[in-house]
Formats: sequence, C-alpha cells, structure tokens
Amino acid sequence: MTSTQHPQSETRVGPNDVLRFVLELFAIFTLGFWGFVAWPLPWNIVVGILAPAIAIVLWALFRSPKAVLRVDPFVKALVEIVVFASAALAWWDLGQPIVAGVFAVVATVSGIVNGRKEFS
Repeated sequence: MTSTQHPQSETRVGPNDVLRFVLELFAIFTLGFWGFVAWPLPWNIVVGILAPAIAIVLWALFRSPKAVLRVDPFVKALVEIVVFASAALAWWDLGQPIVAGVFAVVATVSGIVNGRKEFS
C-alpha cells in the first residue's frame, strides 16, 4: 500500500499579518468606543453599535483574506483606507491627536507593506 501525498497549501503568517490583525481589532474597538463616548444619549448607543458593525461588514465583504466578494486590489485598499482613516479620525475627534497620528502612520506603513506583497 503506497501513501499518496496531498499537496497542502501552506499559509504563512508574517509579522505584518499579525500587526494588521491587531490594527483591525483596534480600529473596530476605536469605532465602538468613539460611538459610545462622543455622542449623547440615545445616539451613543446607535453609533456605538453601528460604527464598528459597518466596519466589520465592509472588512468581511471586501478586505478579509476570505472575503465574500472578490474585488480589484484597489477596491480592497480603498476599504482599508476608509476603515483605518475612520478610526484615526475618531481618535482625533476624541481629542487624542497623538493616538490618531501614531495609528494612522502605523496603519499606513503596514498597508504599504501589504500592498507591495499583494501586487508582487
């Protein structure tokens, strides 16, 4: 009896992939936090739930590694920019420009590194 080897698609997870996952989680947390803190009742409940929910749906539809819709890499980049820029602007609106700036720079650098990998 001979054993047959099945080729397995090996997915490599690099440091930038881990960083991007942390950035996604931080962006979702940020949008929820901003919604609950920056808006008065009852809007804080609505925005606090809807803002991160919209970001999650956009990411799942277009940007996730197992995205529901296959789109052009430029559309993926646009969705990523919208989600991460929204999170950075939320920190700016909360009066935290340093957090906003650091998040924006880290997300931008990570996005550029990932984009170069996707386009190669």
